[in-house]
This record gives sequence, C-alpha cells and structure tokens, in this order.
Amino acid sequence: MLFANDRTALRRFYVEAWRKLRAGEPLEPLQRQVAEVVREHPEYHAMLEGDDALLERDFTPEQGQSNPFLHMGMHLALHEQLSTQRPAGVVESYQRLLTKFGDAHTVEHQMMECLGEMLWQAQRDGTMPQEQVYLDCLRRLE
Repeated sequence: MLFANDRTALRRFYVEAWRKLRAGEPLEPLQRQVAEVVREHPEYHAMLEGDDALLERDFTPEQGQSNPFLHMGMHLALHEQLSTQRPAGVVESYQRLLTKFGDAHTVEHQMMECLGEMLWQAQRDGTMPQEQVYLDCLRRLE
C-alpha cells in the first residue's frame, strides 16, 4: 500500500498509521515504520491529526514549506538503504556520520541532503540516479 501511485492513498496511509499508534492499536510492520518516522517529527503531528484537506494539498517551494510526506518518505528510504545495505558502503558512511554527529536523526537529515541532490541531478539530466554521486556526497560529510 505504501508504494501506491495514488498520492491521496499514500498520504492516508501516513495519517492512519499515526492514528493507530496514538490509539495503541496493532500496527502492521510497514505502518509501524511510518508511525515511528512520524513520531520523530512533532512538527507534523497536528497536520496529520487535522482534516482531510491535507490529503489533497500541494506543497510547493513557492509556499515556503517543504513537503512533509516527501521528507518522511526520504527517512523511510534511508531506513531501507541501511537495512538492505544498498548502495554498498551506505552503512559504513552512516556509522561514520553517526560518530561525527552523535544523533541518528541528525545524520538522516544530513544524508537526505545527499539523497535529494542525487535525485535532483537525475531528474534534471533525465538519467537514472547515480549511486556514486550519492556516496561521494556522503563521504564529503564524513
């Protein structure tokens, strides 16, 4: 369900996972992952607990606010990278950054800058994302 092409359904998944966690209801493994990422972002709690207008809202740079679903999705992507050790070397970079910064959430935000840059370059150039660009950026942070 999380990987649906339907933006509204994807956002509803976040809202529902967060609701279930707060209510103490059982969570599926993917719901738990999403809810834990939401828990780490108190700045989004009220938004996710609000009305359904959020599900259709566009988040553009011109509005001066980043897309909270993209932000949390990037955290989930990093968790997946670390659990699968893909790309090769990402876990080692993460460990070195954790030693440097001392806080996993801060490290993830640093890594997300590199991930976002790699994705932006690929989109700009009309190419596949280049893992080496990402890994090089991570190494510069170390």
